[in-house]
Amino acid sequence: MIHFVEGDILLSHAQVIAHGIAPHDHFDKGLALELRQRWPSLVRDYRHWAHDNSPESGTLWAWSGVDADGSVRGIVNLLTQEDLHRGPAGKPGKASLENVSRCLKELAHHVQSEGIHSLALPRLATGVGGLEWAEVRPLVEKHLGDLDIPVVVYEVFRQGVEAEEPLG
Repeated sequence: MIHFVEGDILLSHAQVIAHGIAPHDHFDKGLALELRQRWPSLVRDYRHWAHDNSPESGTLWAWSGVDADGSVRGIVNLLTQEDLHRGPAGKPGKASLENVSRCLKELAHHVQSEGIHSLALPRLATGVGGLEWAEVRPLVEKHLGDLDIPVVVYEVFRQGVEAEEPLG
């Protein structure tokens, strides 16, 4: 079931946080920057993986690390945007609804195959990605609505505010 909340996704208690990036992202804007600051090894590991695997838009890369409190956190990087090298002056390309749909379908499969018990994500691809939430939200509902786990969508960002997550 999907729950739409207001708050700070970095304070989420979900097992996995998913977010959107470009295939050769620098993790220097938006939520990606916040994740980079919190887990520097995430970016280092992603760069190694990207160098070896030539990632394509519409796919995902999963990573896990340890929070400051010692708990394991999963981060799923959804490649919703076009490659950095395709955008003007090295800037990230914009997201597309096709890429978002492909990523969400792959995310649903990943959640099921890995036995993930809770998932949090922001208003995917609407910040740096440039899409309208009114177009993205139906894709989130379509691909993640039937998962048998709590899916928490941080629809409104409130820095430092812990959302009421129905994680059971």
